[in-house]
Order: sequence, then structure tokens, then C-alpha cells
Amino acid sequence: MVEKHVTSIYQSPLGRIYLTADTMGLTGLWFEGTKNIPVGLNLEYKAREVPVIVEAKRWLDIYFSGKCPGFTPHLHITGTEFRLCVWHLLRQIPYGKTVCYGLLADNIAKKRGMQSMSAQAVGGAVSHNGISIIIPCHRVVGKNGNLTGYAGGVDRKYKLLQLEHVAMEKFFSPVVLGIKGRP
Repeated sequence: MVEKHVTSIYQSPLGRIYLTADTMGLTGLWFEGTKNIPVGLNLEYKAREVPVIVEAKRWLDIYFSGKCPGFTPHLHITGTEFRLCVWHLLRQIPYGKTVCYGLLADNIAKKRGMQSMSAQAVGGAVSHNGISIIIPCHRVVGKNGNLTGYAGGVDRKYKLLQLEHVAMEKFFSPVVLGIKGRP
């Protein structure tokens, strides 16, 4: 039986990752120092290796070896209806592919019978994704190839996309590349 919240740590090539789980599945996965850490999680819980945490770590081992894991650990995702909708769309982005915030906004608008949806609103929901990497918010990019907005840091977003063998020449990031525009 899993305690209410179990916390574990995974040492990735891009830094320490915290994982949390409850009786229903994985509740959190984020890099140390990430903005928007899931609300209400206490990292002082004693670390335990329960089955869903072990499964998530196996997923991460495969992922960080540069391969698509081919499975998803059992997730327990909670959030507002809007955020859940956005996170569902994130899960549909294939390994090694990217989409822009505007396309996600257009998809949500269509689903809701609206003429348009704010890409910024979608970006806000993306930034509150509490199960990073597995729910691949790093695959969402700004208009015209700008690598913007990743709670774990734009430098990690760049490296995660490289790890997935994404053709990086079409993207730019002033933060990562130390430039003020497209190279």
C-alpha cells in the first residue's frame, strides 16, 4: 500500500528530479529548482520506492538513454478542467515532435466551439504541468521557433528536445544560445 504521498529522487543527466506518488499513481515529476512546483506537496516525506515510482524511474532511464519509452507510468493528474484539457493535448504530442502554443490554443477553441483561444492562457496551463517530461510540456514551442517557457529552465528544454533528436536548427533561444534573435 502506498502512503498518501511518497517522494523519491532520480538523478538525471540534467539534474535532480523529484517524483511523488499517492495511492492512485504518479502525482508529480519535476526538476529541482523548477518554477511552479505542484501545490501541497511536502518534499520532507521519507523516500520510498513503490511500484509506480520504480516504473517512472524505468521510464526515465529509457528516456534519458535517447529512446522513446513506449509506455506511460500510471498517472494521477489533478487540476482545473482547462488545465486537464491542455495536459491531455500535451500527452498527444509524439516523441521527437514539437507544436506551438497557438496550435494548442486553436485545438482547444475548436473542442469548445469557440472562435479562438489565447495562446497565453494555454502557456499558463502548460507551465503548471506537475508531471514534467512524461507529460511533455517541453515539446511546446513559441511562434516562429522561439524556445520559450519551460518551468525547468529553457536550457533543459533545449537539451530535452536534442535528446529526442528534434532538428534544432529551426529553433532559437536568447537564453540558451546567448543571442538576441535567430542565429
